[in-house]
Amino acid sequence: MPIVLSVLVFVFLVLTIAALGMKFWVRPKEAMERVSGSVLSTNDNAPNHPSLALIELLKKWGTLLPANPKDVTTMQRRLIRAGYRNENALKILYGAKISLAVILPLLATLAVANSASDPANKFLFVLAAVAMGFFGPNEWVKIKSQRRQKQLQRGLSNGLDLLVVCVESGLGLDQAVVQVAKELEHAHPEISEEFTMVTLEMKAGKRRVEALRNLAERTGVDDLKKLVAVLIQADRFGTGVAASLRGHADFMRVQARQVAEEKAAKLGVKLVFPIFFCILPTLFVVTVGPVAVKIVRELIPMMNSI
Repeated sequence: MPIVLSVLVFVFLVLTIAALGMKFWVRPKEAMERVSGSVLSTNDNAPNHPSLALIELLKKWGTLLPANPKDVTTMQRRLIRAGYRNENALKILYGAKISLAVILPLLATLAVANSASDPANKFLFVLAAVAMGFFGPNEWVKIKSQRRQKQLQRGLSNGLDLLVVCVESGLGLDQAVVQVAKELEHAHPEISEEFTMVTLEMKAGKRRVEALRNLAERTGVDDLKKLVAVLIQADRFGTGVAASLRGHADFMRVQARQVAEEKAAKLGVKLVFPIFFCILPTLFVVTVGPVAVKIVRELIPMMNSI
């Protein structure tokens, strides 16, 4: 059984490497053109990086996986929130799922082939590798989107303060968004990228309200949704944008202070378990350990002698 699996893995790797080599490195078209004397085009002279070959392979494999339209919409939204806006990102994700669902079970099979465990446990281990390979990329994208949302949440306070300063200094809302995107390009690139997308959408012909709603839907951050609602209401009812932004900035500052106070109040309860399981045992060893050693060395032999 291990020999058959080794042969299958070897054949699979050889065929994959040969296909990649024939596709991206071996170019019979160049040899034919060199013999015929024709001139190569610019695209043929351009070198192909191995990472590009891997991306193309994942993209082709991603087209083989049938998907529900509802799941496709959900995954596209999640990829956008994670920062992947390429039109082929979904295909690459599906290709990664197929690749890992094939490679991880093969590695798991090789790992448990020579073990003496129960065959049912081996089968469960391989099945877990299949599940991990197929659903792992989804969880990775979810973690990336949550991490990016936290970065957006962190940079929103500075962006809102700069937006208030720009609007109160006399700039319009559109120019203020452009200026904030430029100022936060290095400090908070995530919020700068989102504001740049709003600017590009408005330049492409979308209304400001629609571009702001796309910002709230694209990011999924609650504070950004509140900011978008404030801007839309100020634009709809004709109130001053500067006053609305100033009031919302004060509200967010108070909310951030309350969140910090809440975390500080929870700190004492959260420290109970680390203190009980980590600090108290070490204190017990340091304080009682020498006494216990002394008892074992001196008191017990003395009692036995009596």
